[in-house]
Amino acid sequence: QEQLVESGGGLVRAGESLTLSCTAPRSTIKFSTMAWYRQGPEKQRELVASMTTDGRTTTYADSVKGRFTISGDYAKSTVSLQMNSLKPEDTGVYYCNGVGLVSRKNYWGQGTQVTVSL
Repeated sequence: QEQLVESGGGLVRAGESLTLSCTAPRSTIKFSTMAWYRQGPEKQRELVASMTTDGRTTTYADSVKGRFTISGDYAKSTVSLQMNSLKPEDTGVYYCNGVGLVSRKNYWGQGTQVTVSL
């Protein structure tokens, strides 16, 4: 199964920033939407931000609006998440997601850990 590969996670202090990046191993896969999800300790996976590949529509969870920015190069099937003013509640495993343009299939990465300390 095609997988996406995330990078950029780490341990930071509250108020600091991180940038997550996601790439597709094979650039032949094109996506209609790319997104970031996260799963905190003992929580369900939730949508953090998404963007259609035409760039027209972006969606953010209320908890990250004004702090996180999603961007992408859809010709290269890459997506990034700029995270500013991080809070301890942003801690979790962040997953990259892509919906196949033709297949409508969901593709996922293995996840990257983000830990925000006080």
